[in-house]
Amino acid sequence: MVEKVLIANRGEIALRVHRACKELGLSTVAVHSTADSDALHVRLADESVCIGPPASKDSYLNIPAIISAAEITGADAIHPGYGFLSENARFAEIIAAHNIKFIGPTAEHIRVMGDKIAAKASMRKVGVPLVPGSPGPVSTLEEAKAEGAKIGYPVLVKAAAGGGGRGMKVAKTENDIAEAWSTARAEASAAFGDDSVYLEKYLTTPRHIEVQVMGDAHGNAAQLGERDCSLQRRHQKVLEEALSPALSQAERDRIGDVARKAVAELGYLGAGTIEFLYENGEFYFIEMNTRIQVEHPVTEQVTRLDLIREQITIAAGEKMSFSQQDVNFRGHAIECRINAESPTDFRPSPGKVTFFHAPGGPGVRFDSAVYSGYSIPPHYDSMIGKLIVFGDDRAHCIKRLRRALSELAIAGVETTTPLFSRLIEEPDFQSGDYHIHWLEEWLGN
Repeated sequence: MVEKVLIANRGEIALRVHRACKELGLSTVAVHSTADSDALHVRLADESVCIGPPASKDSYLNIPAIISAAEITGADAIHPGYGFLSENARFAEIIAAHNIKFIGPTAEHIRVMGDKIAAKASMRKVGVPLVPGSPGPVSTLEEAKAEGAKIGYPVLVKAAAGGGGRGMKVAKTENDIAEAWSTARAEASAAFGDDSVYLEKYLTTPRHIEVQVMGDAHGNAAQLGERDCSLQRRHQKVLEEALSPALSQAERDRIGDVARKAVAELGYLGAGTIEFLYENGEFYFIEMNTRIQVEHPVTEQVTRLDLIREQITIAAGEKMSFSQQDVNFRGHAIECRINAESPTDFRPSPGKVTFFHAPGGPGVRFDSAVYSGYSIPPHYDSMIGKLIVFGDDRAHCIKRLRRALSELAIAGVETTTPLFSRLIEEPDFQSGDYHIHWLEEWLGN
């Protein structure tokens, strides 16, 4: 069994992992940059180690510093959270080479799923439906034109490595393919050090549906239902729901079964998410995230399972605490990502939090590492908290969300809280009738 976990992350996910560890009776080690010396997870952890200056490349992405911190403190496991090194196969290999447990999947699964082309090939083999696209990278403009004609416009030119919306360009017609191909390659090279791109069909009004999956080293695999992550801005998720208001029970069962079988056949270890675009009753695989997701709490609310706890115990060699037959869904959950940004033009708003009050009451959860007097540093992602609300059904959940948003108070910095207060009053949101382009159209950008 694991005894001491080093948390190789920061912010709310570092605090979330710390809390799961303490409930399991495990000691924790917080690593942090100089900018995060006063962070809440650093204050609460049993031990803390400063691993570098504010820049991520010198601290949270500094593998030698993280390994040294683990060895100095005697940590026998590392939880990477999400972002940073969570999907870095080399990091997982180095951890294993130092006889430390990586709380995540195998390095091989991280490597395969981190390459979108290899991931699609792997999923094709296990029967997962794919978006029509090129069979591999397109290395010349002539090849891109040929594949575009074969697929049918509009097409999406996508980086084979990385994510977060970088290295993605739409070509609406053949006249657009040259610019989309060259721009996507340039962005991919700059962001990921790899200019490989491929083409796939651009779906006009799809929903983004992802299925939470989990597997252990004893041959057990399960799917924990879907999340609807269609409300996005610049390919970044803003609000997530479980379960999706768009799916029928038959569709839910169908895509859940596909995801569970894929995990079983892959022999996948730990928590992961298989992501799909959904349009006109059909699902199309887009990628697999080999880590815990920002939006995992909505799944926890509707399944009553602790996904971080399961990650830790699976990494320690134990069986999942549940079987597929034990997974029963109840109610509805919604998560709003609260960012330190202007709610109108989304400019980052770092600074000192002069007052903080989290909402409470039945069915309300606020995952955040913010506290009164805390200074939000300008060096990292602007998300400072996640407001998660659970209700007996979607209508009830929206009523609770309305109340919770009115109770949330953060002073000293701007936040996106007012955006959500407006958003949830929109008829399309209340009816659940939206798609991945809806939010940007509503915002006018």
